[in-house]
Amino acid sequence: MAFSYSITLSSFLRMQKDFKFILQDLIEAGLSNVEMFGEPDETNRDYFKDLFSVYDIYVTGITGMWGKSSPNGWKRRLLSNDQSMVKYSIDYVQKCIEFCSFLGGNKMNICLFSDPVYYLDVTHNNVLKDEKFRFLQKSVPVLNNLTSTAKDNNVELVLEPLNRYSTPYCSNYTDALFILKNCSDLQLMLDTFHMNIEEDSYSHVILQASKRLAHMHFADNNRKMPGEGHVDFKTIVNSLKKISYNGYVSFEPTFSDSDFHTKVKSGLEFIKNLESD
Repeated sequence: MAFSYSITLSSFLRMQKDFKFILQDLIEAGLSNVEMFGEPDETNRDYFKDLFSVYDIYVTGITGMWGKSSPNGWKRRLLSNDQSMVKYSIDYVQKCIEFCSFLGGNKMNICLFSDPVYYLDVTHNNVLKDEKFRFLQKSVPVLNNLTSTAKDNNVELVLEPLNRYSTPYCSNYTDALFILKNCSDLQLMLDTFHMNIEEDSYSHVILQASKRLAHMHFADNNRKMPGEGHVDFKTIVNSLKKISYNGYVSFEPTFSDSDFHTKVKSGLEFIKNLESD
């Protein structure tokens, strides 16, 4: 079974370019599926829905705009000790679920941010396991309620571990597994950029996660399209094939300029060639 491919529109938010031209370039590069950026309060949803219809673009889901990916990301902390912050985060996810359903998508990623951990030097240390799991346990009732809401809207929430430079509490598959064991309807998403930093083995994690793995983000170690860095995508692709992965492979690069058409096309062909080997 061939992979299905998409790309995150959040990758293009900093470009001074109309999205209709971005979509045209993506179609020419070989992509007709996208993840919409999760800013429901900031987005003209009718405009984008019409735009996707005109260009026959399928929206696979919503990319949650967590942490520094958004000016409002600092307030999106499901692990906060401040209950008003948690409520704000819950409201954000609920709005994204509704937005996702409106656009016809069925996936949204959850990332577990907390209040700043001032004692922690993230470049050298991890949070102690007991402390980590104590914080993660607090999120279980919230996540179960959110997955129930998502299910009612035909949307699947996927938990995305981020590397330690983003959040110290859910930064690898082991951390995510603790949550997944307590949230039966929550699924897993893996991101190759974060895996490159935190995981000992791409293949081991993918094979272990096979039953809960519902979505993938692909970016190289330098946040560029696959093939522009040193991530071992051959092993990743082969591991996904071994588990008969049937979710989307969604590219999440960072572009510094508007000359992205060639890079997207090259990265897509790079992964397709690995898949066909």
